[in-house]
Amino acid sequence: MLNDELKKKIQGAYSQFLSAKDMKSRYGQKLMVAEIARTLGNIKLDQDGQNISELNVAAIEAGTGTGKTIAYLLSTIPIAASLGKKVVLSTATIALQEQIVLKDLPDLLKHSGLKFNYSLAKGRGRYLCLSKLERLLNDARSDVAPMYEDEVIALSEGDLNYYRDMLQKTVDGEWDGDRDSWEDEISPDRWQRVTTDHRQCAGRKCANIRDCAFFNARNTLEEVDVIVANHDLVLADLALGGGAILPAPEETLYIFDEGHHLPDKALNHFAAHVRLRTTIRWLGQSEGQWPNHLKNLSELSYFSQLAEPLENRLKHARTVLEEAVPMIKALCEDVDVDGFSPKLQFKLGEVGPELEKLAAEATQTFVTLTDLLTKLYQEIETLINEDSNVAPQKELEAMMSLLGGWLSRAEANVALWKSYRKTEFDQKHPYARWISLVSSGDVIDFELVSSPVLASGILREGLWNRCCGAVVTSATLRALNSFDRFKMRAGLFENAHCEAVPSPFDFASNGQLDIPAEAVEANNSILHTASLIEIIPTIIDESSSTLVLFSSKAQMEQVYDAMPSELQSIILCQGYESKQRMIDAHKRRIDRFLGSVIWGVSSFAEGVDLPGDYCKHVIIAKLPFSVPDEPLEAAYAEWVTARGGNAFMEVTVPDASTRLIQACGRLLRTESDKGKVTILDKRLLSKRYGAAILNALPPFTRNF
Repeated sequence: MLNDELKKKIQGAYSQFLSAKDMKSRYGQKLMVAEIARTLGNIKLDQDGQNISELNVAAIEAGTGTGKTIAYLLSTIPIAASLGKKVVLSTATIALQEQIVLKDLPDLLKHSGLKFNYSLAKGRGRYLCLSKLERLLNDARSDVAPMYEDEVIALSEGDLNYYRDMLQKTVDGEWDGDRDSWEDEISPDRWQRVTTDHRQCAGRKCANIRDCAFFNARNTLEEVDVIVANHDLVLADLALGGGAILPAPEETLYIFDEGHHLPDKALNHFAAHVRLRTTIRWLGQSEGQWPNHLKNLSELSYFSQLAEPLENRLKHARTVLEEAVPMIKALCEDVDVDGFSPKLQFKLGEVGPELEKLAAEATQTFVTLTDLLTKLYQEIETLINEDSNVAPQKELEAMMSLLGGWLSRAEANVALWKSYRKTEFDQKHPYARWISLVSSGDVIDFELVSSPVLASGILREGLWNRCCGAVVTSATLRALNSFDRFKMRAGLFENAHCEAVPSPFDFASNGQLDIPAEAVEANNSILHTASLIEIIPTIIDESSSTLVLFSSKAQMEQVYDAMPSELQSIILCQGYESKQRMIDAHKRRIDRFLGSVIWGVSSFAEGVDLPGDYCKHVIIAKLPFSVPDEPLEAAYAEWVTARGGNAFMEVTVPDASTRLIQACGRLLRTESDKGKVTILDKRLLSKRYGAAILNALPPFTRNF
């Protein structure tokens, strides 16, 4: 319970922090501290330390400038200590993670009087697998068929030198095996060859366990009070049952900053994907190389006997998928392969009887293959754990890694094909299913995808029902001034404590919202693009700083090409260099008192911090309605319609409102910032829903 002693500890830490930093308290920040303390402070534990209270989740919207990071840390850390629980602070972006680990937590520890320690947690895939690196280099030197034939064959001398450098720097202690601390950015292809997952890892029995970057990092998590992670890692841990990488949910108080991303992250995490031709190629390679792999462990007679059917099962799985290619190709023949993100979406997720029949056969085939791979994997795992002398340890580990990779791929096929077997629309648990056409050289591959439409059940059962307590926060949790949409999408209980705390910004005095009289309705794309070409040059101050946001890459490029050359000379257009390089170049120009314009799409509408003179004007080309052909968006709209709802008013408009608030949030980043937002879409004034969207925006002074 939130007793007087705990209240005083939180209040004292807050006062001490403000005094040490010579800061004044902010009303919104104080309110946020109180709301979190009220919710988490009422958690009751039984004699086994399990939460038995009903109200243990707080959802708090706190705008830029509230100081929410300090608010949730100051209130949660003392409560977690009093309950004997860990704090897991999860973010959606690396930038916020780094800010918290490098700035906020050290600051709080130094100035608040609170005693705690902390560490950054990353998934296994962010760390080097030393065993895999050694095998890769050994295979490259050997005449024997490589263990990872589909990876090693393509290695150039440059790749090999790169990996030799990795190994040398690891041995010399110059690199800790963390991908993010390597001297330059490692390409995904290069990195994938030398990292691993839980299936391919021998764990504590690995010959390189003492030097394992992942386990060395993980060991520190057991000793710290606050763990900084990301949403993907939290969800991955929950998918493994909880407590596999991070503390168990029952032992954790979670803080989800940038929490509005959590439902979408959950959907992405629990979707099933299979690329048809890529899988056929893998099965063919595996089938052809299996006898060579088996020779390495020929002395294991029982294992060899158990493995005897594997070659035929790999061949059978390949045959089933090869026979499926003409059917899938025929289904997709009307899809425009040259279009943006070409795909075939199945209405209401129903794929039809022919594909369901194929899926039933493929499911049985891959279940049989998975069962055999599981037995083989477990046999090798047993031999490793028993410290068996029947075969060299490194050969056992190599076989375990190989089978673990194969098993993961087979399980992915089971998950996908199972979801395609029976696809009659289920109103309670709707699924989206689609086929994306992916260019692979001169060949088109077919990626079959299945995803739940709603994350609510996943998050409720795996997270909210199990965690000791949680805080979800963001600058944009509400849609059209209501938490209802987020609560439904995230599966929050009806009694979850929801609060919007006020921003310290004086929006009316420091910000202006403009909708020019010449603006047109953006649903007419030709007229709208023409209006942008005409209006934008007249409203940009070429001596100042401007951020121009488009909803479409095609429109962005078309308008850019039509801009006067003088204006083009100061525009940094997205697509020519990385986002961070654009921001850095923009800041350098402003620091030299030159004009600069960032010209980008939706990725610049969130998470971009351009305070003060770095952003004086935000121009938004159109209302950010979702793209109609995005499968999950379309499937969700279908689900709402099937329930008798109005998908446009219940989904499209609220989501556009949230995105527009995020875009407008790029303007004022500190209390002293001043500037203007211009929206070049007349629908805000001419359509019935426009008033609701306008009323949800910050209270800028309106100039229309």
